[in-house]
Amino acid sequence: MPEAQGPCPMDPGQLEATLRRLAEELLAHLRPGEEVVLLGIRSRGLPLAERLATHLRTATGAEVPVGALDITLYRDDLTEMVGSPIVRPTEIPFTLKERTVVLVDDVLYTGRTVRAALDALLDHGRPRRVMLLVLADRSGRELPIQADLAGLRVEVPPGHRVAVRLKEIDGEDGVTVEAC
Repeated sequence: MPEAQGPCPMDPGQLEATLRRLAEELLAHLRPGEEVVLLGIRSRGLPLAERLATHLRTATGAEVPVGALDITLYRDDLTEMVGSPIVRPTEIPFTLKERTVVLVDDVLYTGRTVRAALDALLDHGRPRRVMLLVLADRSGRELPIQADLAGLRVEVPPGHRVAVRLKEIDGEDGVTVEAC
């Protein structure tokens, strides 16, 4: 997996190529006959999951179900948030039983989002296995959580963040490291 260099770790072409590579790596990690579903963690994880499903369909000819997981009410900092949290729907229009769920998110940082996602996921069923796929894995973990698959690893200096832009949400694709 590439190590990010410079202020713009991923341009639009590199982002799409990375998603294609992640789809191939995911297929290589699956066991024979394993049924897989993708759950995008709202908000940027959902369009990433949808794009991954397209790449998986191209590679295999099979449809991969995609759902959306909202973790807002599962966050451990919910009481510290200013104002009312925006709760969007969780949409899982398929069973999780006996399936491998791939949680998809844009950036893995502290691990707290993934912890919340696991809590939310288990309220909707008990999958056979859960994997984590992220576009960018950055330094700064606070919980012992790691990605099974990551597009790139980014060492981020203090006072900076990894910003993922997706055309479905932001009108453009790219990954940058920015000052907070």
